[in-house]
Amino acid sequence: MEISLRPYQQEVVQAALRKENSIIWLPTGGGKTRAAVYVAKKHLETHPDAKVAVLVNKVHLVDQHFQKEFRPYLGASVNIVPISGDSDEKDFFGFAVQDSSVVICTAQILENAFINTEEGKHVELTDFTLLIIDECHHTHKEGVYNKIMARYIKKKLEGVKGLPQILGLTASPGTGGARTLDGAVEHVLEICANLDSVIVSAKNNMPELHKVVPRPKKNYDIVDERPWDPFGDHLKMMMKLIHEFMALEPSSALRQMGTQEYEADVVELEKKGRQEKNRLVAQCALHLRKYNDALLINETVRMVDALRLLEDFNDTQAKNVFDFADEYLTALFKENKVELMQLASSELNENPKLERLQRTLLEQFQDKSSRGIIFVKTREITRCLYDWVCTNPELRRAKIRAANLVGAGNGVTHMTQREQKDTIQTFRDGDLNLLISTSVAEEGLDIPECNIVIRYGLLTNEIAQQQASGRARAKNSVYSVVAQEGGREMRKEKTNEYLEELTSRAIALVQSMEPREFRNKIFKLQEEAEAIRSLEAKESTLRRMRYNPAEVTFDCRGCFKSVARGDDMRLVNGTQHVNVNPNFERSYKVGGQVYLERKFEDWEPGRTISCAACGKEWGMEVKLKNVVLPCLNIKGFVITTPQRSRPVKQWKEVEFQLEEFDLVQYVRKRYPDLLHD
Repeated sequence: MEISLRPYQQEVVQAALRKENSIIWLPTGGGKTRAAVYVAKKHLETHPDAKVAVLVNKVHLVDQHFQKEFRPYLGASVNIVPISGDSDEKDFFGFAVQDSSVVICTAQILENAFINTEEGKHVELTDFTLLIIDECHHTHKEGVYNKIMARYIKKKLEGVKGLPQILGLTASPGTGGARTLDGAVEHVLEICANLDSVIVSAKNNMPELHKVVPRPKKNYDIVDERPWDPFGDHLKMMMKLIHEFMALEPSSALRQMGTQEYEADVVELEKKGRQEKNRLVAQCALHLRKYNDALLINETVRMVDALRLLEDFNDTQAKNVFDFADEYLTALFKENKVELMQLASSELNENPKLERLQRTLLEQFQDKSSRGIIFVKTREITRCLYDWVCTNPELRRAKIRAANLVGAGNGVTHMTQREQKDTIQTFRDGDLNLLISTSVAEEGLDIPECNIVIRYGLLTNEIAQQQASGRARAKNSVYSVVAQEGGREMRKEKTNEYLEELTSRAIALVQSMEPREFRNKIFKLQEEAEAIRSLEAKESTLRRMRYNPAEVTFDCRGCFKSVARGDDMRLVNGTQHVNVNPNFERSYKVGGQVYLERKFEDWEPGRTISCAACGKEWGMEVKLKNVVLPCLNIKGFVITTPQRSRPVKQWKEVEFQLEEFDLVQYVRKRYPDLLHD
């Protein structure tokens, strides 16, 4: 199939066609991927021994780019292979690269292949002649895109020849948190430095671009302030009782309940409790966070939804009562449950935001062909709104047929990749006309044009706002913000409008720089970044050598019981952390079987594991060949060294060296009699 580009697309590919590293900046719906396919086609036609890698940051995009873009336009003459976590080719990535001209894969698979030293699995950057990086604004900090490009920059600074050409694609570089023009320019330059690229846009063909991708009409659908909220007030009263039970010090003042700031405060309070092994403080903070979640849900959807959240949480907690703190917290909810149920059943006290949302939906769905998305903050809120839509008589009469669209995972409120794909296809076919989505639908997903996009109860950055707005691409489409006049959502939306404009001004300034000035700035930023990475790598090595593994204990994060030592732990495949001490079995109990969407070459999941004493989740069993071992999630523990105790978020933060798992050594030690038979 022949590729035909619009004039503005032709404009943005010129740098890439000159074999310059470049970032294409076009709005959502502007055809960035089609432009990239065109560049890849010309590259394959003109470059000897061409080898193209198309990198994406989400699994479903592998198949989407393959089916919708690259195979239709390149497939007849080019060997293209899509590789994701569930494809066999990932296990022989090096061979797949050798046998193909175009590889479409998640960035993590490529990063794994750089690290893997086995024949048939390893690749080098110089094996490729063109890297196309989708949603390249994610090339920063610890992101996998930046890990790949850090390898590139290091080799470039070392003078390595034969590095691939880079082509980045983005709709929203953002300002990186900067609020000034100078700061925004610095952020854009950092993105350019990380990708070793210039940034290009449709400067000469803007009228045509605006015609092809019109901006939706923006509405602020103003919500009346809630006149009274006895349900929320009662929750706050219960939270104050927990504060008193904790005997909080004046220095531990918490910010306003029912806000993200309060959530941040109690997260830190829980962390402090774990560090000090003060279970009363830690458990109270855990409950306060859930009450705060309920306040946020009460503010966004219905009182009954907030009550259901607390009921589910307290039912789980009641099964694992460990001490007097648990007894008090479970009793507090039990004593107040009846009154909460009575308050939640009163329609007089219901959330006015839902009434405004209903009016907005009914206005936009008068046309039977209308299609829309509601963007919300959490998976829990998508579930609550879905229940509300399905039970709302007015919306049912308007023939609104809704479904949730949330991120992949294994929890109750998660979706598998297959479920995501099926939901989007049903939406495309017209059997559904409303998606209630988290940020998963903001970028990347191939979702049909929408007449209405609604941001509901969201406080996000300018990138998320631009991505969501870009989904409203149908003719005469509407982008609605349901918010109180002068409320937090409206203030944030106005700030994001300013930051969006600031991004455009910053990019224009970067594009107007003299080439030599631009190259000098980029080179300096690359040198600084490489120096920082070298320093961090050295510090990481020293941190891993800080303590003898035998000096480090793993204490349950729920009850602080010491259950393992650092020298019990082994590393498998560079990612899994298993306990090889047979006595560890006495410390945990097993739960249900874990089912994962993907299958793995050398291991399979077993049952969940949790603390035998308090029920705190610790991870799951894994089966390595025929050996079953407990695989620990570091978030289930407090790590105690000779100097301090603290919870950590990632295994890379531990301060001792982990040994690699040796199956033969393990079997010899665990079953010595078998080897003597």
